[in-house]
Amino acid sequence: MTNEALQNLTSSWVPELEFTEEKSQFLNITVQPEQLHSLMTQLKSNSETNFDYLFCLTGMDWGAALGVVYHLESTTHRHQIVVKVKTEDRENPTFDTVCNIWYTAEFHEREVFDFFGIKFNNHPNLKRLFLTEDWDGFPLRKDYVDEINMIIK
Repeated sequence: MTNEALQNLTSSWVPELEFTEEKSQFLNITVQPEQLHSLMTQLKSNSETNFDYLFCLTGMDWGAALGVVYHLESTTHRHQIVVKVKTEDRENPTFDTVCNIWYTAEFHEREVFDFFGIKFNNHPNLKRLFLTEDWDGFPLRKDYVDEINMIIK
């Protein structure tokens, strides 16, 4: 399926989607947080898209907004897509989990929670993955201040 066909199909499901022209071979979609789970469910279950492989889930800090970028592939149709979701709520950034759609997302979402503080609704085991439970802050956020390295300098 071409990027144009993917864009037409997905926008028929969720008219509010935003499509960006990036220097990428993949179609880039931005979805509102409240529509994330339904879009992702449709992307996997629809026979025309069949995005059965979540090959990357990355937390992002865009300065004003925190978010997640998902890279999906259909191993049947051999097409790929990028889905982005953002929130300007830096105090309580929250999105729905997709680990009930792609099981591999469970650990990726824990990593994003650990380093960015983004919470995932309905995640079965959302807790720190790499850092200790008493770690203060989220080190991959742009506003994170590393007190220990500040003292050493």
